[in-house]
Amino acid sequence: MPKINVLPKSVAELIAAGEVVERPASVIKELLENSIDSGASSITAEIKNGGITYIRVSDNGCGIEREDIKKAFLSHATSKISSENDLNSILTLGFRGEALASIAAVSKVELITRPASEEIGSRYCIEAGEEVLIDDAGCPLGTTIVVRDLFFCTPARMKFLKKDVSEGNSVSGVVEKIALSHPGISFRFIRDGKQTLLTSGSNDMRTVVREVFGKEFEKNLIPVKGEVDGIKVSGLISVPHASRPNRNMQFFFINGRFVKTGTGSAALSEAYKNSVMVGKFPACVLNIEINPLTVDVNVHPAKTEVRFSNEKAVFSAIYFSCKNALSDDSTRVEFKQPHIDFYAALEKAPEQLKFNNQSKAPDFWQHKSVNKNSNDDKSKKAVMPQVEVYNPQKPASAPVFRTTEPVGYSAQNDDRSGLIPESINTEKNITPEPDKEITVSSQNSSEKENTFSEEDFRLIGEAFKTYIIAEYDKKIIVIDKHAAHERIIYERLKKTDSERTPQVLLAPVSVLLSDDEYSAILSNNSLLTQAGFDVTDFGQGTVIVNECPMELLPEDIPDVICEVAGNLAENKQSADYEKIDDIFHSVACRSAIKAGNITSRYEMEVFAKQVLSMPEIKYCPHGRPVLIEITRRELEKNFGRV
Repeated sequence: MPKINVLPKSVAELIAAGEVVERPASVIKELLENSIDSGASSITAEIKNGGITYIRVSDNGCGIEREDIKKAFLSHATSKISSENDLNSILTLGFRGEALASIAAVSKVELITRPASEEIGSRYCIEAGEEVLIDDAGCPLGTTIVVRDLFFCTPARMKFLKKDVSEGNSVSGVVEKIALSHPGISFRFIRDGKQTLLTSGSNDMRTVVREVFGKEFEKNLIPVKGEVDGIKVSGLISVPHASRPNRNMQFFFINGRFVKTGTGSAALSEAYKNSVMVGKFPACVLNIEINPLTVDVNVHPAKTEVRFSNEKAVFSAIYFSCKNALSDDSTRVEFKQPHIDFYAALEKAPEQLKFNNQSKAPDFWQHKSVNKNSNDDKSKKAVMPQVEVYNPQKPASAPVFRTTEPVGYSAQNDDRSGLIPESINTEKNITPEPDKEITVSSQNSSEKENTFSEEDFRLIGEAFKTYIIAEYDKKIIVIDKHAAHERIIYERLKKTDSERTPQVLLAPVSVLLSDDEYSAILSNNSLLTQAGFDVTDFGQGTVIVNECPMELLPEDIPDVICEVAGNLAENKQSADYEKIDDIFHSVACRSAIKAGNITSRYEMEVFAKQVLSMPEIKYCPHGRPVLIEITRRELEKNFGRV
């Protein structure tokens, strides 16, 4: 039997450090929580190189007396609890006494502190768990801790750290969450010499949310305040129309401690039931005040998971508080002015652009061609919006789907000569590939040609504003217009970079992301560029979109970027080609016509012909079928005719 040995103190400390100190963000979290527990009203956090080489946390709290400084760096030394009974009523953020010992075991730490009871401060240095220096120091009231060269004595662990940008974004996320959890404390965050966050400490949740996430996010939040069975819920939740494509902007705090709780997310989703679209999730910043005896925070090493003795009571408190807040909300969806006043545009348009059968107007069904041989780089990008004019003399080879019927249009009188220019309509359009004829031949000359015959085609109509029904080749064809359009757009996006032309936005779009999403977007910016996006960092979790694929409308960009960022954050290990494919999926799904949108008979007919002439289009990017066929025999069999 192997001999049992007692590990040396230095080795035991390194093992313990692995539970608490995983990366710079965990160091910042522990140090900030200690500063909060010290009663500080102002806290400053600073990092360099993502926190790998330098971390500083300063506060104006109670400080540490000189005789207790050495004890503070011993394992399981704490001032928060003294007996096992204290574990049942933990009100402080820290209580295990492992943080400073674990940090000092894997880095170089310098502590400068002065309590109110001492006139002269103290300076204490410790490296890799070994004391180096203790001396007098002149300093203000409070404590400053500087951590240098994290994991310098454990190079194996250093290899698992990410890039400085990713580590820095993770640290920023921790600071933001702690700032939200304690609105009464002023937080200042400095990153590589630049101040990126400053909260006022006004103790007003709305003010802190605006300081952390910006005015655009804050203005779509409504207050929540309620109490059920002694459980108090307060904070802010988003209005239904401002919901997001994922749960990354949901922040729950239990007695001022940030936690991940499935109970809270489920209660919030239930409160929004029948108020938000499927696939959308509300945002929130909620603090739950609960009796410490009914919650166990000593479950996870990072203390981000808790266990409730009565989860049903917590669920009810969150559900009813949020439900009441939504019921009391009197705000409505704000009307936004369309991008183009088409009446004014038509008046100002030159004569050759107006409807005159004698003039040669540009082909409405075709995109403006791009001169690829031009030396001007700007000619390779189209500036949105493009003005194209409908020519009633030109037979269409590709349909355009509107979400609303055009002015003057009647399904019984399909005379399009009096329609307004469709290009001025800001609604979503379906525009299949330009120069695409109804007759399509296979690219491989050895394969049999696929020719669409208009003689065998007859449009029947549309069911539920979703399915186009037609008769073709002695069969009933049912086409899912969203799935079909999504697949057409997806195939177009998969073309080579030389054929993919992005549009330059006249007004760049800003998108607020969670910390993980923000880091994922910046880390995969080159993939976004390949997919037709131009995304730049604006700081504080916000990115600016300057260019996007031609298929997207500006109002769809925030949702697409949030969805793409969420997918990139969840699938970090995926290959690059899989990530780009997911981006194309998101763009195609968002830009395709939706079920329920109104479609004219003319558009249904042209689009059905387009789909039937493309036998290679069988499934949408998500795997759903584009169309189904019902033979005459199947119908007659069901009606008992055969």
